[in-house]
Order: sequence, then structure tokens, then C-alpha cells
Amino acid sequence: MSVSLLKGQIAVVTGGAQGLGLAIAERFVSEGARVVLGDVNLEATEAAAKQFGGGEVAVAVRCDVTKADEVETLLQTALERFGGLDIMVNNAGITRDATMRKMTEEQFDQVIDVHLKGTWNGIRLAAAIMRENKRGAIVNMSSVSGKVGMVGQTNYSAAKAGIVGMTKAAAKELAHVGVRVNAIAPGLIRSAMTEAMPQRIWD
Repeated sequence: MSVSLLKGQIAVVTGGAQGLGLAIAERFVSEGARVVLGDVNLEATEAAAKQFGGGEVAVAVRCDVTKADEVETLLQTALERFGGLDIMVNNAGITRDATMRKMTEEQFDQVIDVHLKGTWNGIRLAAAIMRENKRGAIVNMSSVSGKVGMVGQTNYSAAKAGIVGMTKAAAKELAHVGVRVNAIAPGLIRSAMTEAMPQRIWD
């Protein structure tokens, strides 16, 4: 007899319209969870929610994670539509790859804002809800790039390393209220975000 590991659980996934976020949300649904997908690409997010079974199972919300009010709206949607929040996955991310010689300050700031500020917004706003319930799980998306560093990714590598430090600090702050905070660090995954990388990276 199969067991649905997440039956009755409510999850929010940022960057949920494509790539790893979409795959995470799909697995959550297959394990019995209901999901709220947040992404700047609303059309793709709505298509994903429909694919998962529509409003009874999945809801799409346009969300720029660098804006606290939009993350707040995303989380409120979980409360209003499904009645709670059990899991928060801070997955939204971008790349703006270039060597340091060619990278602009704007490219650096964009990546830091989405990954670090976006993850910080997700942690603190989800934690505000979860601590009232004395339980919850927050999962942050780091990367192997944050550990080893990648040529052309000083911005991305720094952001992903920062997420590890942020996760450790947040875990210590929230453990006493029953909220778990962890990070995972995947290797390179083919997705819309990474499709612009040169073939030599994949080789």
C-alpha cells in the first residue's frame, strides 16, 4: 500500500513555473500536498497549476521575491485558499553570467537581490506564520556553485554561498519554535534558467 508522505500538507514554492521549482511542486502534489506556485512568469505558473489539477490542488500567483509585499501576498494566498502553511521552498533564482571583467554592477545586484534578498523575504515571512503554529519546514535552494565557485559566476556563487550562511543562522533562530530551516545544493540541472550556458559547461 502506497503512503502519501505529504497528505494534507500545504506548500509554497517560489520559482515554481519551470525547472527545479516545477519538479519540486509536481512531486509535492504527487505526495498529496496542495501547492501555491509563485513566479514572475504568471502565464507559465498558471499553466503549471492547471497541469497539477487546478484550484483544488494548485494555485498560481505572480510573485517577484525581491518585493516583500508580493511574497506576503503569495503566503496569504496559501492561508486563504488552503488554510495554512506547512512547507516553504525558496527556489526562485536567475543567472547573469559574465567574467568579473565584463560583469556589470546591475548584473551583480540582480542576482544578489533575487537569491539573497528573495530567500530572506521567504524565510522571514514564512517563519512569521509558522512560529505561531510551532511547526513548519523551510527549504532554501543553494547550489554546488556556492561551494566550489564557477568561472563567470562571481555573483551567483556568492549568492548561493550566502544562502548557506543565511540558512544556518535562520535555523538557529527558529529551532526553538519548531520551525526547521534547511538548504540543498544541487549540481547543474538543465532548465530554462541554465539553457543559455555554453556547451563547454555541460561537457
